[in-house]
Amino acid sequence: MNQLTQIINVALPKGRLGEKVYDMFEAAGYPCPSIKEDSRKLIFENAEIGIRYFWVKPSDVAIYVERGAADIGVAGKDILLEYSPDIYELLDLNMGKCRMAVAGKKDFRDNTNRPLRVATKFSNIALDYYNRKGRDIDIIKLQGSIELAPILGLSDVIVDIVETGTTLKENNLEVMETIVPISARLISNKVSFKFKNYEIESIVKNMQQVMK
Repeated sequence: MNQLTQIINVALPKGRLGEKVYDMFEAAGYPCPSIKEDSRKLIFENAEIGIRYFWVKPSDVAIYVERGAADIGVAGKDILLEYSPDIYELLDLNMGKCRMAVAGKKDFRDNTNRPLRVATKFSNIALDYYNRKGRDIDIIKLQGSIELAPILGLSDVIVDIVETGTTLKENNLEVMETIVPISARLISNKVSFKFKNYEIESIVKNMQQVMK
């Protein structure tokens, strides 16, 4: 168990990934047994060692950290690339691994005489990717069932997170290009990193030991 001299607020992503991340914190010496109790509580504190955890929606972790409600947190690289929060990225946790990819129908051929219609939740990532390729695109912003878009002719391709690719295959779609690998990252508020540097650096060091 590692004693911290100041309370460190940690934003954990709700769900399976967050539970794995908490296990990693626990293994690194920052346990908070009450977090494993069956309750609707959102905030859990171990005052004895100086750590406070709270569950938030995965896409909100970076906002809590950027705005200082959390000193550190764990967010997917997809969120960091899409929203470019003003935070420090401290550590790749090698968890929640997947990739951001372009996918489409197996017989799709790009007609470069017109803008490529791209359905995605990740419009900034898609725009950045195709800008670098010098390709004009028409972004179709969707929130769910992105795979439907090319099947129904709403889009030419999709830009989305791909884990196993099973959903794509079942819908006669395939990955055409990988944009970037994605994994969970430990991030820090910039002011917290300055004023709670010893505590945050200690956590990073102990997390690295767990990962070895």
